[in-house]
Amino acid sequence: MIIDVHGHYTTAPKALEEWRNRQIAGIKDPSAKPRASELRISDDELRESIANNQLRQMKERGSDLTIFSPRASFMAHHIGDFEVSSTWAAICNELCFRVSKLFPDNFIGAAMLPQSPGVDPKTCIPELEKCIKEYGFVGINLNPDPSGGHWTSPPLSDRHWYPVYEKMVELDIPAMIHVSTSCNACFHTTGAHYLNADTTAFMQCLTSDLFKDFPTLRFLIPHGGGAVPYHWGRFRGLAQEMKKPLLKDHLLNNIFFDTCVYHQPGIDLLTKVIPVENVLFASEMIGAVRGIDPETGFHYDDTKRYIEAAKTLTAEDRYKIYEGNARRVFPRLDIALKARGN
Repeated sequence: MIIDVHGHYTTAPKALEEWRNRQIAGIKDPSAKPRASELRISDDELRESIANNQLRQMKERGSDLTIFSPRASFMAHHIGDFEVSSTWAAICNELCFRVSKLFPDNFIGAAMLPQSPGVDPKTCIPELEKCIKEYGFVGINLNPDPSGGHWTSPPLSDRHWYPVYEKMVELDIPAMIHVSTSCNACFHTTGAHYLNADTTAFMQCLTSDLFKDFPTLRFLIPHGGGAVPYHWGRFRGLAQEMKKPLLKDHLLNNIFFDTCVYHQPGIDLLTKVIPVENVLFASEMIGAVRGIDPETGFHYDDTKRYIEAAKTLTAEDRYKIYEGNARRVFPRLDIALKARGN
């Protein structure tokens, strides 16, 4: 199977955005605040939004299953308070669940958490548990910066985050470390903030002993790990100066990277520097980069082409990247697939 571990519901019907705009307006004017029940999106609307977009491109590009979560830039945890985030997360997660029920062979969910700046992460546990236990989701997205580019939260190694980690270990699920919209003008959301956060998350783990406390905790760092593969020597050297173990022992039992890297040299570098066992196939389609590369004539985010063209990869390597690693990092995905006879 070709399993894409990084998909977002970026094509949701317009009614979702309109409801969200009303919710945001209701922060200042409570009389404008909508009820969740006022959002009405039919199954036919959901089918159309998926069949004409993600599913069509999956079939064209040859991928089988996408781990599907709410639109990352729409999480916007910096807006409003916990009640706002909680209602918004529940709505977005339910839509992804409905998509997974309408297209069970092609989509399976990962949860957005109702994070809010300055709020104890343990408040996210009820929504997390609902999504895993009731919706059958296989992972979560964890935002290390709910402030939207101002980084007011403690680092991921801080005990602040431990309630989420304890629940992740209990349920045997990984977290994709994924920020949301930047409200800091210094950081473009997808071109800077996302990649900064990928690099920052890795460094926060490197400087800590987090995985001594949680030896089975698993993080998926998206977008190819930001600067990590390109500067692997720098990170190895910093770990050495800090008297940390070798990175393969210190971090690579717990940290994994996806292939949302949109050119051949980038994928070649990623798969040469990072052990194949730590690389999971992903495209983030339809996401941050939607255009066609004039140098190749293909979409930038058609990442399967880069994996196929990577000359150093063997057939066994490709199996691990496409399927084997995803089943190992997302055990609940493996269980769900086996239940379907896959």
